[in-house]
Amino acid sequence: MNQVNNQYFELNSLGEMWDLVVSQFGDIIALSDPHSQPKVELTYRGVDRNIKQFASALQSLGVESGEKIALFADNSPRWLIADQGIIRNGCVDAVRSSQADRKELLYILEHSDSTVLVIQDLATLKKLEPELTEFSLKSIILLSDEAIETEFAQPIYNFQQFMKLGANNTFTPVSQNIDDLATLIYTSGTTGQPKGVMLSHRNLLHQVRYLETVIKPLPGDRILSILPSWHSYERAAEYFLLSRGTTLIYTNIRYFKGDLKEFRPHFMVGVPRLWESIYEGVQKQFRDGSKTQQKIVSFFLSVSQKYLDATRIAQGLTLDNLNPSSIEKITAQITALLLLPLHKLGDKLVYQKIRDGVGGCVKTWISGGGSLAKHIDNFFQIVGIPLIVGYGLTETSPVTNARRMHRNIVGASGQPIPETEIKIIDLETKEALPVGKIGLVCIKGTQVMQGYYKNPEATAKAIDRDGWFDSGDLGMVTPQNDLVITGRAKDTIVLSNGENIEPQPLEDACVRSPYIDQIMVVGQDQKYLGALIVPNLDALQKWATSQNLSLTFPDVTMSLDSIEQTDLYAKEVLSLYKQELAREVKNRAGYRPDDRIGAFKLILEPFSMDNGMMTQTLKIKRPVITSHYQDMINSMFL
Repeated sequence: MNQVNNQYFELNSLGEMWDLVVSQFGDIIALSDPHSQPKVELTYRGVDRNIKQFASALQSLGVESGEKIALFADNSPRWLIADQGIIRNGCVDAVRSSQADRKELLYILEHSDSTVLVIQDLATLKKLEPELTEFSLKSIILLSDEAIETEFAQPIYNFQQFMKLGANNTFTPVSQNIDDLATLIYTSGTTGQPKGVMLSHRNLLHQVRYLETVIKPLPGDRILSILPSWHSYERAAEYFLLSRGTTLIYTNIRYFKGDLKEFRPHFMVGVPRLWESIYEGVQKQFRDGSKTQQKIVSFFLSVSQKYLDATRIAQGLTLDNLNPSSIEKITAQITALLLLPLHKLGDKLVYQKIRDGVGGCVKTWISGGGSLAKHIDNFFQIVGIPLIVGYGLTETSPVTNARRMHRNIVGASGQPIPETEIKIIDLETKEALPVGKIGLVCIKGTQVMQGYYKNPEATAKAIDRDGWFDSGDLGMVTPQNDLVITGRAKDTIVLSNGENIEPQPLEDACVRSPYIDQIMVVGQDQKYLGALIVPNLDALQKWATSQNLSLTFPDVTMSLDSIEQTDLYAKEVLSLYKQELAREVKNRAGYRPDDRIGAFKLILEPFSMDNGMMTQTLKIKRPVITSHYQDMINSMFL
């Protein structure tokens, strides 16, 4: 395996990777889509054959190296075949979800200078009409097998028709340079037009070469894929995992929990919201148990947390105490030793069942794409599910930092991966800050993008003359070079007294409450903080029953104007949420009086991709939510 891995340093393009993987893993299943009709399973040899066939079909249409091709589609084996076929032909794909807003897709199609459109299906294609007729495209290619019964201004093929073109044409290998542009990934953003992030073959191959310093998959290991394949995070992970001969199994929200048990994955990459959903599912099972069972589970979780805390201090893996004294280490070791039997009993009675519920074969889960709440992080470590955290951005291909299992520090994003430098600078002076000081996180490395497509002004603003990329994130580094992200510079809330508040840590603390499903902290230019809260109605209903309260909660369709007249705003419910917010905020490390959330409103519609309030990686769009609930937010501060 070492010989193969070393060969990745000799590649000049991402497409060349397939020659290596086929020679090593040809008969291993590479891609599996159990929910497609019919079910799809392709070996590495089969995937490579399909990729070359797709590239050959492009060549038969006269599509030349360097041309841009828009790829608007979602997770499936055909997405990867199209992506790699485009890249194998020396072209550049401009990628986006088929579910994106039509105006955004049309903008990307035009801005990217695409000469070919590869698209999910006819329904997505029709979404782009009538403006699509204005584009001079060489061809439109569907990733579906639908019959094309209407006339289009451009030549159009369904997937089977297009692949037949490739079968009747011999693929001609294309010479590529490692610094050639490979893809344009358009940032979803929350305001303004999306920017096209230019990633080269060198950028992407950096991830293929070096993510093995974080995880070490073996040929045949099962990967459950749920994030959008076009996104830089999932995309880099898929490229790396496929380069090591694993089996990629596609799932979605509908089938996810069942697929965990059926396919028993070894690895998975996800965003905080995904782990939160698993955590909440487990908590719901606890709540559904008897009061005796709930007490037993609560006891073991409490003991195991103390055991975990002691173990971390003994190993110097607590963020607030990375260099414990000898006495602190000895005391922690004794405490851990005394608590170990109870922790093991909890593992046997409770935690093993949780691991079995997610397949029982987890080697490592990787969280990225946002801040992971500490109670979620602690929970998975307590129950023995290996979960580590990474950090990066679309502009950095994306991974720059990641925890390792031997240094899995809660609250940190890990040390840099090879060929990566991190620098913290003062927001005002731009001077480098010492270890432990919070400032703007800047990144330098092989994986940093070439720039924003056709946007030299934005590129110059993002990358300075020395090659340092401005991440827009606030953070610090520890003496051992662990990166700790504390918030987004542009998300900072400035109260009327001049105090700066980072909302993310407060939100992470508040969702520890079983009665809070989602929360967004607000309060710009106000005297105190407020919050929009999406309640967990299941937990709230059980609480009401336990309090002998007869409350009827409204449904999502109720208007904001009338919701405050319902039982959701009963004085007992409001009192509960005041207590929950006060407790969780005060229990947060580094609590200050200005962190207090002085007002809140309960809303029923969750933040989601469907209503435009979340990105594809399930991060909340603060400006969108603020705009939608502006009147309600204003009413908090009257």
